Amino acid sequence: MVEAKIPPHDLEAERSLLGALLIDRDAVLKVAEFLRPEHFYRDAHGNIYASVLSLYEKGEPADLVTVTSELKKKKKLEDVGGASYLTELTDAVPTSSHVEHYGKLIHDSAVKRELINVSSAIVENGFDERLTVEDLLDKAESSLFAISQTRSRSVFSHIKDSLEEAFDRLDELHKNPGALRGVPTGFKSLDERLGGLQNSNMVVLAARPSLGKTSLALNIAQNAAVEHKIPVGLFSLETSREQLVHRLLSAQSDIDGWKLNTGKLEEEDFKKLGEAMGVLAEAPIFIDDTPALSVMEMRTKARRLQMEHAIRLLVVDYLQLAHGRNLENRVQEVSEISQALKNLARELDIPVLAISQLSRAVEARGEPRPQLSDLRESGSIEQDADVVMFLYREDDEDRENTRLFIAKHRNGPTGEIPLFFKGERTKFYEAESNRQEG
Repeated sequence: MVEAKIPPHDLEAERSLLGALLIDRDAVLKVAEFLRPEHFYRDAHGNIYASVLSLYEKGEPADLVTVTSELKKKKKLEDVGGASYLTELTDAVPTSSHVEHYGKLIHDSAVKRELINVSSAIVENGFDERLTVEDLLDKAESSLFAISQTRSRSVFSHIKDSLEEAFDRLDELHKNPGALRGVPTGFKSLDERLGGLQNSNMVVLAARPSLGKTSLALNIAQNAAVEHKIPVGLFSLETSREQLVHRLLSAQSDIDGWKLNTGKLEEEDFKKLGEAMGVLAEAPIFIDDTPALSVMEMRTKARRLQMEHAIRLLVVDYLQLAHGRNLENRVQEVSEISQALKNLARELDIPVLAISQLSRAVEARGEPRPQLSDLRESGSIEQDADVVMFLYREDDEDRENTRLFIAKHRNGPTGEIPLFFKGERTKFYEAESNRQEG
């Protein structure tokens, strides 16, 4: 007979923490950030702690009298053992000096219990023949990632440490005038304005359909990976991996895309194509073309990719095709996706380049240059983004001359950059250099 195991818990730590909170009204400040009522093993202890938090959030002191009153209001005083049990808690601990240590013991036990629950679910899912191996891995990773996120909160650091880091970066830039702090885009004018794509930044590239936003994002990713050997992750929610590779080959080889699609290649083209394939084969570009990814799946995959290949740039094509939770409306869902991508940029400390659609308002207005309010389905995109760039044409008949409008730059200048687009080769050039390179 298999002996039933008791889940990890520490009732003594729970009682000591609650007693400390009842004798010292300021003790809650040391644990409120990371400890939640559901972390307690005994429901009664969780209810007492919830009352302490409720008083704290209202700006009222938590002590034996106020917590007793709060529990009475919630009709839970008798459930926790009555006023006599609260008195026992205060008598059991002489000081509140170890309250943070008690809190960590409680939290660690709760994490262990959650890991046991997740592990049990993984075992149960493993027997479900309807689920593929990929489904099982995604579910397992998502569950484990959600638990790990509860332990990844940052803490205050003294400004001295940040100042030293800032000085080191400035000193490096001073010694190397041409160096960039961020990931190079391959477009000199853009890099001069942005300093490259900066770590922890969400950069939004938006345009109406068929203006080349995916092509420009690919050009930036290709430049980073090919010219600078910077590992790049690319989530393509709209375009297949095969189509993306064709576009990358077209841009790298400078061969028209229709030739690659039809196979009508000349002998010279095969030579250029072979060279391009050799270059791209060595480029650290990682493509995931899973359609309809959720933001949680994206976070899990991106985190794994960074652990395995140390990616320094993540491209998402495109934002509105990702899925959030089933919220009340589409605007709320897109807002959640936008916030999740910004959080991902901060968590991984890399730039996230997110492609976005524009609403039809820009066409109805008659003015070709988009505005921030034209970002489709959510004002949250504008708020979350550190940089917002729009691609547009002043003349719809002229499909080559394009303008890149930096409409928002949280830490620097905005403005316009003229570009030249060779759509048949999936390639943008800076306007002043297109004659030489095109």
